[in-house]
Amino acid sequence: MSTFLSRVGRFSARHRLVVVVAWLAVFAALAGILAVNGSGESAQETIPGSRATQALDRMDDAFPAAEQTGDTLQLVVAPTDAPVTDPAVVAQVEALLAQAAQLPGVESVSDPYDTAQPFVSPDQEVAVATLTYGALSETGQEDAYAAALAFQQDAPADLGVELGGNLVPLGAPDPGIGEGVGVLVAFLVLMLTFGSLLAAGANLVIAVFGVGVGVVGVLAYGSLTPIGENSIILASMLGLAVGIDYSLFILSRFRTELRGGRSVEDAIARAAGTAGTAVVFAGLTVIVALVALLVAGIGFVTEMGVAGAFGVLVAVALSLTLLPVLMRSLGHRALSRRHRRDLAEGRTWHEGDHARRGFLAAWGSAVVRRPVLAVLAAVGVLLVVASPMLSMKTAFSIPGGTDPQSTERAAYDRVVDEFGGIQSPLIVLAEGDDVADATATVEARLADLPGVARVLPAEVAASGDLARVTVIPTGGPIDDSTTELVHLLRADADAVAGVHLEVTGETAVGVDQTAALNTALVKYLVVIVLISLALLVLLFRSLLIPVVATLGYLLSVGASFGASTAVFQWGWLPQLINAPQGDPMMSLLPILLVGVLFGLAMDYQVFLVSRIQEMHHRGLAPKQAVLEGFSRSAPVLVAAATIMTVVFAGFATSTFSVAASIAFGLMVGVLADAFVVRMVLMPALLSLLGRSAWWIPAWLDKALPHVDTEGHALEATDATPARESVPA
Repeated sequence: MSTFLSRVGRFSARHRLVVVVAWLAVFAALAGILAVNGSGESAQETIPGSRATQALDRMDDAFPAAEQTGDTLQLVVAPTDAPVTDPAVVAQVEALLAQAAQLPGVESVSDPYDTAQPFVSPDQEVAVATLTYGALSETGQEDAYAAALAFQQDAPADLGVELGGNLVPLGAPDPGIGEGVGVLVAFLVLMLTFGSLLAAGANLVIAVFGVGVGVVGVLAYGSLTPIGENSIILASMLGLAVGIDYSLFILSRFRTELRGGRSVEDAIARAAGTAGTAVVFAGLTVIVALVALLVAGIGFVTEMGVAGAFGVLVAVALSLTLLPVLMRSLGHRALSRRHRRDLAEGRTWHEGDHARRGFLAAWGSAVVRRPVLAVLAAVGVLLVVASPMLSMKTAFSIPGGTDPQSTERAAYDRVVDEFGGIQSPLIVLAEGDDVADATATVEARLADLPGVARVLPAEVAASGDLARVTVIPTGGPIDDSTTELVHLLRADADAVAGVHLEVTGETAVGVDQTAALNTALVKYLVVIVLISLALLVLLFRSLLIPVVATLGYLLSVGASFGASTAVFQWGWLPQLINAPQGDPMMSLLPILLVGVLFGLAMDYQVFLVSRIQEMHHRGLAPKQAVLEGFSRSAPVLVAAATIMTVVFAGFATSTFSVAASIAFGLMVGVLADAFVVRMVLMPALLSLLGRSAWWIPAWLDKALPHVDTEGHALEATDATPARESVPA
């Protein structure tokens, strides 16, 4: 492969116009598809086929619902100084509701004191009125909701009015300043790494163009079939991060070859054949990890994985084709002035001349000298960071809005406290011949179950073989008591003779979706571990290194889970996090972190250990090989991980909780994996294992195909480096 990639790099450098036109044509074609078909609809993130979903479909067939033309909001009144039934309070509330009836778009306002349908809590502390709206346009929804919020804020403080519900569909906000700051800091890191403004700019141009192609490609696909917003977020976030990293690795090798005295074209070919091979292997590993989300068997999760994989594929392709175009255009200007001056004066540089100097070299020496202490410290730190994971809770969706501090959530929680889960009831379907005769028995049995607040009278379908019973739980949709009630109802499904029960409704669907994602996480984690072991055995021809690398990856994932739990569930670091905090983690987050962090961890493993392996193959003693390989790869690895960290940190400042939680989890995962696992744990364990780290059974060594990540195949074709004039 190294020979092929070397030829690709040389071809791109020689035919720059062809490559540029080809990529512009790809971008134009994707943009054309998007322009012709439009942006399309956003896909619903649901899991069809669950027990609750099937029961819901059965209910919809048997009990056709009247078409709903308008939305509703709730005014939740909780006076601070008197019961809600106090005559003075009643007068205030009635005056308030009369004013609410004049709000834009409101067609009717319910009366909580109506004796036919009262909505007053048993302790007379809360009353709830429903505002019903007519059909509203998107702009009308925003204006009507803004007016309702202003009305709630201006209501008398002693009435304790909160506004429940939301007329505005949720969606990802526009990018904020954090994302831009992340990219700017990444550019500064590149400048410090290269010492060249032009080289840093070339690196960033490739990454940004890659994000453009990747996102437009995903949107073009979305114009043909509905696609979720999370897929676009993941493709852009991951595409930018790996796009910067992959170009960084190849550009760094290109600069090294230039400083060694090679011509620009030869340096490009050599960089593409060596670092490019590692990029291809690392990129394919990320792609395999993301596409492996297929094992979850959940449509929108697979869609996110494929979208992310497409973004990575674009980044790999650009780094191997368009980047050589820019490197050829830059030539020796990719080097700093001092390095160009050295070359002009005939002083070439060979990797390793100064590799054993500096902070990172001293870091590696300290780890190798005290490997046991390093292992204990690294594992201890990761376990401490991961410990909050033990209390991690997940939920597919959070009722009452995304912000725990909002009036919408306050209204929702107050209704749950006073009326139980009336806003998200459980629907129990009773199926059987002559089911009407058994409804009283079913209702009585349901009312006796723990976690049930009350049971509404059954409705019997026209067919006579299906009845619908509404069960109001004592807790909210994501409370443990409600989840246990769903499981108890299913366990008790055939307790009434001749009748089979199924539970559905929004709450039951959410319980099933969370359970499905948790099951998928376990399956996916097993698949990821097997993929990791197989790929690393193939690459490094070792049995112990893959095991150590995989265990390190699992520690990184644990640290990511733990930190995410502490910040987004417990509410730590509120000064740094703009997104809402205090809710359970979204059920989708763990499986995404497992997939993406696996790909990134394997990137760092490949770029670090392949250099150590190269030193081992040169015959160095085990510890010396670790030191030499570490000192050569650590600077680029640190730069790459720092760039990843600042890019993800930028996204973590988003006000959109989905993007913020994904980015924060990835940021912590990168910090843990790059700076603790790969920079401490791996060199320490390789030092302890010695030569046994590279042991592999002879029969397996013979059976495995050879993957040349070190560019050995290029040695045979190497000629004496051609000298070129070097601009000062």
